[in-house]
Amino acid sequence: MSSETLKLAHELISRPSITPEDEGCQQLIGERLAALGFELESMIFEDTTNLWARRGQGRKLFCFAGHTDVVPPGDVNDWQFPPFQPTIHNGYLYGRGAADMKGSLAAMLTATERFVKDYPEVDADIGFLITSDEEGPFINGTKRVIETLEQRNEKIDWCIVGEPSSTETLGDIVKNGRRGSLTGDLTVLGIQGHVAYPHLAQNPVHDLAPALS
Repeated sequence: MSSETLKLAHELISRPSITPEDEGCQQLIGERLAALGFELESMIFEDTTNLWARRGQGRKLFCFAGHTDVVPPGDVNDWQFPPFQPTIHNGYLYGRGAADMKGSLAAMLTATERFVKDYPEVDADIGFLITSDEEGPFINGTKRVIETLEQRNEKIDWCIVGEPSSTETLGDIVKNGRRGSLTGDLTVLGIQGHVAYPHLAQNPVHDLAPALS
C-alpha cells in the first residue's frame, strides 16, 4: 500500500465511529495537523466531539470541512466485506465511510501535507472543521462550531466540503455551492366536536391540507 491517502483512509475506516462517536479519528487527524503547525481546539458540545484546527492567524481563511462519524452498518452479516475492516477488491476500497467520508478526509489531509511542504509561506490561513455529528441529529457539530467562531470574529472565507458528489463516476463533478435543508414545525388547531353537530366543530385536517399542498 504505497499511497499515503490510502493508508490514512484504512486507519480511519477501521475505527467504528458510529454517530456521534468519533473513536479517535479526530485525534489521529489532529496529530498530523499539529505536525504541520496547526493550532488544535477540541470543541465538545453534549455528546459530540468537534475538531477545529487552524494554521496561521489573521489572514484570509481557507477551510476543509468534513465529518468522522458514519451511519450504523446494520447486520454485518449482510456485508460482502466487514464494514470496519477496510478491504481493497478489484481496485476499489470497501468499508463503512470509504466514500462518506473518511476517504475524503484522508485526501484532504494528505493534500494539505503536500501543499504545506511545497508552499510553506502561502499567504492565507488553512483550517479544518471536523465533526462527529453529521449523520445524526446534526445539532452539536458544524452549526455549534460556526456559532463559536462567529462569536470570536473568526470568519471562513473559502470552504471545501469533502462530501462525495457524482453524476456517473464518484468525484466527476465539483459543486459550487450546494443545496441545504430547512425544517420546521407546523401546528394546526381545530375545535373538537360531535359528529351529530359538525357545524360546531372545526376539523384541523381540512385546514392542514392547503398548507401541505
